[in-house]
Amino acid sequence: MASMSHSSLALGGASSASASDYLRSSTNGVNRVPLKTLGRAVFTTTRRKSLAVTARLKKGKKFDHPWPANPDPNVKGGVLSYLSEFKPLGDTQKPVTLDFEKPLVELEKKIVDVRKMANETGLDFTEQIITLENKYRQALKDLYTHLTPIQRVNIARHPNRPTFLDHIHNITDKFMELHGDRAGYDDPAIVTGIGTIDGKRYMFIGHQKGRNTKENIMRNFGMPTPHGYRKALRMMYYADHHGFPIVTFIDTPGAYADLKSEELGQGEAIANNLRTMFGLKVPILSIVIGEGGSGGALAIGCANKMLMLENAVFYVASPEACAAILWKTSKAAPEAAEKLRITSKELVKLNVADGIIPEPLGGAHADPSWTSQQIKIAINENMNEFGKMSGEELLKHRMAKYRKIGVFIEGEEIEPSRKINMKKREAVFSDSRKLQGEVDKLKEQIMKAKETSSEEEPSSEILNEMIEKLKSEIDDEYSEAARAVGLEERLTAMREEFSKASAEEHLMHPVLIEKIEKLKEEFNTRLTDAPNYESLKSKLNMLRDFSRAKAASEATSMRKEINKRFQEAVDRPEIREKVEAIKAEVASSGASSFEELPDELKEKVMKTKGEVEAEMAGVLKSMGLELEAVKPNLKDVAEQQTFAPSENLQEKYEKLNQEINEKIAEVVRTPEIKSMVELLKVETAKASQTPGVTEASQKIEALEQQIKQKIAETLSMSGLQEKQEELEKELAAARELAAEESDGSVKEDDDDDEDSSESGKSEIINPSFA
Repeated sequence: MASMSHSSLALGGASSASASDYLRSSTNGVNRVPLKTLGRAVFTTTRRKSLAVTARLKKGKKFDHPWPANPDPNVKGGVLSYLSEFKPLGDTQKPVTLDFEKPLVELEKKIVDVRKMANETGLDFTEQIITLENKYRQALKDLYTHLTPIQRVNIARHPNRPTFLDHIHNITDKFMELHGDRAGYDDPAIVTGIGTIDGKRYMFIGHQKGRNTKENIMRNFGMPTPHGYRKALRMMYYADHHGFPIVTFIDTPGAYADLKSEELGQGEAIANNLRTMFGLKVPILSIVIGEGGSGGALAIGCANKMLMLENAVFYVASPEACAAILWKTSKAAPEAAEKLRITSKELVKLNVADGIIPEPLGGAHADPSWTSQQIKIAINENMNEFGKMSGEELLKHRMAKYRKIGVFIEGEEIEPSRKINMKKREAVFSDSRKLQGEVDKLKEQIMKAKETSSEEEPSSEILNEMIEKLKSEIDDEYSEAARAVGLEERLTAMREEFSKASAEEHLMHPVLIEKIEKLKEEFNTRLTDAPNYESLKSKLNMLRDFSRAKAASEATSMRKEINKRFQEAVDRPEIREKVEAIKAEVASSGASSFEELPDELKEKVMKTKGEVEAEMAGVLKSMGLELEAVKPNLKDVAEQQTFAPSENLQEKYEKLNQEINEKIAEVVRTPEIKSMVELLKVETAKASQTPGVTEASQKIEALEQQIKQKIAETLSMSGLQEKQEELEKELAAARELAAEESDGSVKEDDDDDEDSSESGKSEIINPSFA
């Protein structure tokens, strides 16, 4: 297209324009044309050598500012927060269900359906809803307390998981984002800024992922380029100069590994950050909130302490990449995740991480605000600790943290049996020795308390804490043993089948119960072949010792309280007066035994005895206890001592008891009784959630009665009842014979024992009131 000289244009007002308003480019042949004139002028049509050019410049729209017309001056973070690109999402994030969470979704769907039915029909389904909600909560707890490493990886990558800026806006009073690396670019994958928590100023640096596809593309899926690491480095220098503590948030698959990033010096930027962070004299705290991949995470992670969220992961290579290298397929990612030891719990054991920040059941995305508050608490606690250190102490502390990772003794001889999986076995032995020491210490404390009759027994809180710790480690040991003997997949499948069956209203199918029993027997049989069997056995013994110590402590406390209450009841004036009066009447009657007392006095004695026992029973009932039996008095004891069954009868009695116990155990193992027991457990758990409901207690009583009736029917059909009746007849005959013989011997020895009977009057009668 032919160019136009400015002489061919009819423009007005050019002489009044300033030099700054002129166009700088002359590529189209137009020079020194005022911008204002272009905005309001219309190009005229000119003809030159049969060439006609017509042009019209449209007036542009007014600039769209990022803040509203009337900004709120009291907005959180200040008015300048309107400049932030991180805005609240217009639409709520769609729920995403992971593969292992599908059983929970089915339960949720059932709860929604029952509620919908209740609303539509107007019927009361409260009991069914409570049962389903309890099952859902229990299933959620079981699922999230036994997560596999690959499941934690999936949770760490969850699309709805809170990002760095989500946590920042939840925990800071004010936050101002700082941009640019002062070298030509501002990488959105790393966000930096200054914020305050409870009045204290911090420099925050973190990887930023997107909350949807658009944001993920803009943030490059949280994978920084060299510009991002240089921006972080600039802010670290800034924080070191002004004395701001540094808090970094790690959540990246790794540094961006494209050709352009390598040309710009990706490796050099990461290495420079590593070197610089070891020389900063301000406290540095790193928190892994999602996944921390390779050097891209470590470039902002060289800190005095590194904390991890419960379901976060930290790795040198992703499980998929590791599986592709070692097994030539990404389908082996679950096994790779297990071998890499990338979970928070494993990394704390290996001294790579220094602490775990808890997450709610369901992951951080289930309750982002609660998770952010846990992060805030962790920041305050650790920064208070770092605040007591000088700059040189912080440098030494940071160096020591990384020096202690991967400690081993070079050249030391290792036993052949312990060379395989050496780190894990050493860790298990170390933990066992530590736990054994704690057990011995508590035992010693309990024995000392018993010997000195002191009150300084270990508190129930300490015992409960140790028991819970042991249970958790035993669960881990069982899981490891299941993997070692090759039953992990079958146990997982059986657990899912059991959860699905428990979610239904009807009784558990006998076939499923039989399958569970067979798998249980197979696991117990093969358990001794597991490499960690000795460790598991040791921890089970420790758990038994702790449980006994707890039971002994509780029994001692209960005994002291009961004795105290009994003494208070007996010391009541009205009770003491009645007992003293009866004693006086007995003494004045001159009787040497209870049988010689007058009938009227016997009634008074029995009545007073009943009142005292009623007081004792009331004391026990007020403490939540129930009186099952009363110790027999001296008369009953004397009768029992008079009659001693023959050895033949004793053997028959013991044999019959053994047969009855074996038959009961056989009956309890039948599918029908097992189903009833499982249903009884469900009803009991439901009743504990809704105390005071009579219907629940009636169901429990009915189930207990049915179980007892089934056992009684089976025993009666087995012929054991007839054996018991025959044995009772033999015992009665032997007792009568012994009574006749004892009467004759008493008459013969009556004169010789007169003195002893006189001295034993009080011993025979008085114990009735004890």
